[in-house]
Amino acid sequence: MALGKVWLVGAGPGDPGLLTMKGARALEAANAVVYDRLVNDALLDLTSAACERIYAGKLATVAGSSQDQINTLLVRLARQGKLVVRLKGGDPFVFGRGGEEGEALANAGIAYEVIPGVTSATAVPAYAGIPVSHRGVASSFAVLTGHEDASKPESAIRWDQIASGVDTLVCLMGVQALPEIAVRLLAAGLSPTTPAAVIAWGTLPRQRVVVGQLADIAARTREAGVEPPAVAVFGEVVRLREKLQWFETRPLFGRRIVVTRTRDQASGLRSLLEEEGAVVLELPTLEIVDGASPQVLTRVIGALADGEYAWVVFTSANAVRRFLRAVYDLGRDARAFHSSKVAVVGPATAQSLAEYGIRADLMPEDYRGRGLADVLIEHELTRRRVLVPRAEAASPDLVSALRTHGAEVEDVPLYSSEVPRNPDPGILAQIREGAIDVVTFASSSAVRNLAKMLGKDLSGLKQTVIGCIGPSTAETAQRCGLTPTVVAVDHTIPGLVSALRAHFQRSTP
Repeated sequence: MALGKVWLVGAGPGDPGLLTMKGARALEAANAVVYDRLVNDALLDLTSAACERIYAGKLATVAGSSQDQINTLLVRLARQGKLVVRLKGGDPFVFGRGGEEGEALANAGIAYEVIPGVTSATAVPAYAGIPVSHRGVASSFAVLTGHEDASKPESAIRWDQIASGVDTLVCLMGVQALPEIAVRLLAAGLSPTTPAAVIAWGTLPRQRVVVGQLADIAARTREAGVEPPAVAVFGEVVRLREKLQWFETRPLFGRRIVVTRTRDQASGLRSLLEEEGAVVLELPTLEIVDGASPQVLTRVIGALADGEYAWVVFTSANAVRRFLRAVYDLGRDARAFHSSKVAVVGPATAQSLAEYGIRADLMPEDYRGRGLADVLIEHELTRRRVLVPRAEAASPDLVSALRTHGAEVEDVPLYSSEVPRNPDPGILAQIREGAIDVVTFASSSAVRNLAKMLGKDLSGLKQTVIGCIGPSTAETAQRCGLTPTVVAVDHTIPGLVSALRAHFQRSTP
């Protein structure tokens, strides 16, 4: 069997967007990934479904995989012919023990490659608005570990030279040793008034920053309850934070926001919210179950291709995706719509349609079923056949209005939006406890299903901001006993995020 290969990949400091492109390609190609505790779970989603995921994280106070065990594991996996990613927080060669792993692989004759990562030594201070160097303030910086090898008889760090020889000191993994580090720096001659900062969970929406001076930073950090992972910075550059901080000033920073979309739809909303600094929790309230039989779909798609429908009407992106998937499964494509005009309820539905090469002919200004009905009935519908593929539980108002105006409507229940069978109990508990800042709803079904999942006890949502994508969803929320706080004017996912941003900008003093 041919030997495999190992990539030692730096995952960066936490924000998954800081992974390098080369690191992403390695994850996509991997047969196995061995990852640490501080690796963002989002990076594991880059691996294939068949990729073996092996957790090798170590907590400072809990016994985990020893370095020798990890080295042995990497060699064994490569000898099985696998392409292996060793995914490590930050950069593998900056206090990441990547050198030891490289030595073990070289001794075993295993091919390996180092893919550097964005080190927390510079990225975490940057996210806190602290540049490690700055013209006229700091021309040098040093990086040291606050977690030295316990087997050493004494510290190998030359504290006296570091204290006097560089402008900025960055200490990684130093929260627990912070009192000792401060004592050593003071003893080495560093001024007790030297500005200092401790940054916990840097580059992530849960980032916290404690600022003080060398003399009191350990006490301030302890009083704030800061725990690892954290980076400490000492030097005049810390003063620049007051002017340069940017990450924590975003309107949704640190807000705990629940996204109730299906798993495959949540990513777009999640990305936009995270760009605004939110802590996003995914709680799918919809499980899409196919409804129409293959026989019904074969018949209506055949009739569509034969030019029998004057209009095809889509009221959701889910309906577009499921119907077009059936079209393609039957060996047809967008040309099946050659004799039909297409109407959509709103821009999100139009965008889904455009992904299949079909442009909507009609879209109302009022992105609701009744608005769609109002613009459709302006057209001649008498004895015209209209195909409406949609959700099983959709409002009957649209179909009733079309039939009232003489249309021959083929109402095809494509799917149903069921309550998920195994919702996350932890997120549900946080909602019940009132620990969530915002819950977002992009459909009426999502509102109804969350009410069912909570057992109709919505008391935990009394102080929670309820964000709705449009008036129809807001009306459903009201009927379910919720008070919509934010209703998007532009009834799209970007519109919902924009409305939430504006709400919190107004409410922030």
